[in-house]
Amino acid sequence: MKRYNYKAKDKDGKLIKGEVEAANEYTAARLVRKQGLVVLSMKQKIESPFTILEKLKDKITQDDIATFTRQFATMVNAGLPITEALLILRSQAKDSMGRVVSQILADVEGGEPLSKAFAKHPKVFTPSYVALTKSGEIGGVLDNVLVRLADDLEKQQEFKGKVKGALIYPAIIIVGMVIVAFIMMIFVIPRLTSLYDEFNAELPLPTKILIGMSDAVIRFWPITILLLVLGFYGFRVYKKTPAGRRKIDSLMFKIPIIGELQKQVILTDLTRTLSLMVGAGVSILEGLGITAGVVVNSIISDALKDVAIQVEKGLPVSFAFAKHPETFPFILSQMIAVGEETGKMEEVLSKVSHVFEVESDQKVKGLTAAIEPVVMIILGLGVGFLVIAIILPIYNLTSQF
Repeated sequence: MKRYNYKAKDKDGKLIKGEVEAANEYTAARLVRKQGLVVLSMKQKIESPFTILEKLKDKITQDDIATFTRQFATMVNAGLPITEALLILRSQAKDSMGRVVSQILADVEGGEPLSKAFAKHPKVFTPSYVALTKSGEIGGVLDNVLVRLADDLEKQQEFKGKVKGALIYPAIIIVGMVIVAFIMMIFVIPRLTSLYDEFNAELPLPTKILIGMSDAVIRFWPITILLLVLGFYGFRVYKKTPAGRRKIDSLMFKIPIIGELQKQVILTDLTRTLSLMVGAGVSILEGLGITAGVVVNSIISDALKDVAIQVEKGLPVSFAFAKHPETFPFILSQMIAVGEETGKMEEVLSKVSHVFEVESDQKVKGLTAAIEPVVMIILGLGVGFLVIAIILPIYNLTSQF
């Protein structure tokens, strides 16, 4: 969203200046005209670095969306009209979310369906969120769909919290190691180097490597930073290409413990979303297409797109999933086959999602148990290398006397 400064006149001819947020200049002018004003000028606001920092701080998070959905579902279930519920939520939400809710309210009051109003904010509401809202409107069960959507978002946030919690400890240790290593490179190693030079000491290989790294950090820090920036930029560019994204996503799945956990988390969200869509009246084919666009991993996304193509050709859903055994576990196609036979696809997908969630919980516990010794081993190797590189030349010097 962009910000625009405008000048307008009201019905009495009084000049009014203000600010509006919209996707483009045309939409901004339309929002101003809806207030009964005649637009005289509209210019995009030039934002300062401080404004950008404030925007990052005020960014809409998944927690904000989950909270909004839960409150909205509660109000609609209680019988409040949608416009009244949105009006209340607008006053309660933080600035960034409040502006989104305000625009949704304006669109709904203008006669647009709620799902279409949500669709105008793709960075906030996913395609699956919009599709579920639309199905609830068509089927006249918007209140039930919103409740289930809120439950689903809260489950996702709870599970992501568990995974993040398991990764906090190793992240702190690794950051601490990097900080200590930089302090050693900048302050300690140069002094030891001058000491070794005075005595013309013969330096072992570990010490030469350490001194070389220290020189690279101190003497060539602009080049080092430039190489790091270029490497990071190159990685991002490569990741944006279809081949690069596929390669990186494939490598992520091959990382011990973490890769399998990531796959389980994606499958949990995938099956839960599909279950929610089927239960809300979205066709399985449409659900597969929407889910394929939402999944962050290209390997699973491409497999889902192929599954959708196979289903569109008339093949059973279970058979289409079974054609990708390297991506989808056998239990998924097996359970979907049961759902097709019994006509209880929603219930079956929900059960499979629960199975994946339980397995993911177990992998999170396994990751938590495995991380501590692995981090300690890495920390021990790092400290051992530093000790050998620093102490060995000193030991060689003392042995000469």
